[in-house]
Amino acid sequence: MAMMISSLWQFCLLSLLLSYAVVELQASHLVYSDLQTTQLTSTQPQAKDPYRTGYHFQPPKNWINDPNGPMIYKGIYHLFYQYNPKGVVWGNIVWAHSTSTDLVNWIPHEAAIYPSQPSDINGCWSGSATILPGGKPAMLYTGINPQNQQVQNLAFPKNLSDPFLREWVKVPQNPLMAPTLANQVNASSFRDPTTAWLGPDKRWRLIIGSKRHQRGLAILYRSKDFMHWTKAKHPLHSKEKNGMWECPDFFPISKTSSVGLDTSTNGPNVKHVLKVSLDNTRKEYYTIGTYNISKDIYIPDKGSVESDSGLRYDYGKFYASKTFFDSAKNRRILWGWINESSSVNGDVKKGWSGLQAIPRTIVLDKSGKQLVQWPIVELEKLRTKEVTLPSTVLKGGSLHEVFGVTAAQADVEVAFEISDFKKAEVLDPSWTNPQILCSKKGASVKGGLGPFGLLTLASKDLKENTAVFYRIFKSQNNYKKYVVLMCSDQSRSSLNQDNDMTTYGAFVTVDPVHEKLSLRSLIDHSIVESFGGEGKACITARVYPTLAVDGDAHLYAFNYGSESVKIAGSAWSLKTAKIN
Repeated sequence: MAMMISSLWQFCLLSLLLSYAVVELQASHLVYSDLQTTQLTSTQPQAKDPYRTGYHFQPPKNWINDPNGPMIYKGIYHLFYQYNPKGVVWGNIVWAHSTSTDLVNWIPHEAAIYPSQPSDINGCWSGSATILPGGKPAMLYTGINPQNQQVQNLAFPKNLSDPFLREWVKVPQNPLMAPTLANQVNASSFRDPTTAWLGPDKRWRLIIGSKRHQRGLAILYRSKDFMHWTKAKHPLHSKEKNGMWECPDFFPISKTSSVGLDTSTNGPNVKHVLKVSLDNTRKEYYTIGTYNISKDIYIPDKGSVESDSGLRYDYGKFYASKTFFDSAKNRRILWGWINESSSVNGDVKKGWSGLQAIPRTIVLDKSGKQLVQWPIVELEKLRTKEVTLPSTVLKGGSLHEVFGVTAAQADVEVAFEISDFKKAEVLDPSWTNPQILCSKKGASVKGGLGPFGLLTLASKDLKENTAVFYRIFKSQNNYKKYVVLMCSDQSRSSLNQDNDMTTYGAFVTVDPVHEKLSLRSLIDHSIVESFGGEGKACITARVYPTLAVDGDAHLYAFNYGSESVKIAGSAWSLKTAKIN
C-alpha cells in the first residue's frame, strides 16, 4: 500500500475493526481520528450528488485507495482495493472486493482480507496476485504485526470452484517474509509485494518496496515452493536520493507486438518495465530496461530514470498503480488510484473519497523509449449519441461549443492539425518542468501556436472550466524541431476555493509537422482523464465545479493562439455503468 511513514513514527489507536485494533499510521495519509468511523445516515450516497461518477469505479460510500491484486480467474475479473468500511478518511483498512465480466460493470462482495492473524493484526496493506501453475491464485500482501513491523503474508481462495473467489484463507505459516537484523531490512519500510514470476531455474521471484536511508530499493526474494522465501544478496534495482519505493510493479513488455505478456516471460524480443511510487513526492515513475535473469538485476535504458526528468504513467492525480496480465485477451492492464482534490469537509459532505482510474491497456511505443496507454476497448460499449465534429478551422481566439452531447458524462476524441508553424514561440531552455510551464502559460494566456484544445465541465459563462490543451514551441537550437506541451488547467475548475486546483502538464513526444495531435478526454462529473498523442501522455484531473454540474455542464473546442488550427473528431454521451 501507499503506507507513508515518516522518520518520526506516528502511532495512534484507531477504531476497532472486526474486533482487531489497527495501530499503524501513515504520515502522508493525514489522520482524522474523529472521522475514521463516521457513518452516513444511509448506505447510499446523496441522491443528487453532482460529483458521483457514472463509469469510474468507486464503492457507494467511504474511503478507498490502492488497487490490490487485480486478476482474471475463470473468465471473471477481480479487483481488490484498500477500503475503510467505517468512514470517509483513511483508517480501518480492509481488502474490499468486486468482480466483473467486462471491466466496466462491477458487482461487490464481502471484504476478502482483513486483520485476523498476528502477522496482520495491525493492518492489511497492499499486495499482488500471482496465478500459480494449474491456475490457482495466490495473494501476497503486507501486514503489520504486533511489533508494528511490516511483514509479508500469503492467502489462497477457500473454494477454487467458486469463480467469484468470495472467501480467502491465510496460511498458518504467515508471515513468510519479515525484517530481521540478519537481512538488514527496514521494518518500517518493507511493503507491497509484486506479482511473482518464474525463472528458468523454476524458482519464483518477487520484489518488495523498501529504502535504506534515502536510497529506494526493490528488494528481491526467491522461492522454490512459493512458501519459503529467501532474500537475495542484492536488490533487483535501487536508486539513491529517491526515498521509499512504494507499490513497485515489474513486468515484461513486447518489443515487436502489442500483445501483452505473462509476468514470467523473458527473451530477446522482451523489454522490462519497473514502476515505483515515490513516498517522498507522491508521484509515480517508470523506467524501461533490461532484466538480466542470470544475475537477477534490472538495468534501465540510458536516459530512463526515476525522477522528474523521467517518465510517468500519468502527470495528474494517479498513484499506487498496479498492472496484471489479462490471459483471456492477451493484454496488460493498468489500474491506478485517483485521490480527491476536495477538502476533508467536502469529502465528509459527499460521504466518499477516492476512485479508480479507467483500466488502461499498456504497450511499448514503436520508439521503444516509452509506454503507450489507452482506455480498455470495453468502455466504448457505453457510448451513445455520437456527435461528429467535422473538419473545421479554429481561427485564433475562437470558441466553438459541442452540442448534442451530455457534457458531464462523455467521451471525446479529437485531432488537431497545424499547417503553419511560423508563430510558434521559442522554448526557453529553462522551461524544463512541464507542470510549472503549464501553470505559467495556462489556458487564458494567449500564445502563437496554442493554447488549443477542449474546455470540459464548463459553465455557460466560462467562469468554471477545466481546460485540456496543447501548446507548440520551437526548439531554441533547431527551429525545424518543435516541442509539444500538453496541459490540464484546473485553475478555473471551480468557484469553491477549498479545492486543490493545481494545473498539470507533460511534454508529448510527437512530431506536429508530420503527425496530427490527438486528444481523448473521458469526462465523468468530477474527473477528466485525458490521453494525448494517442496515449503517449496522460493527465487525470479531479475537479468539483459548482456551476458546471449535470445538465449545466458544457463542452467547447477552443483556440486562443494567434495561428489557426484544424480540428476534427467525435464526441459521445456515455451511459452509466453498473458499479457496486
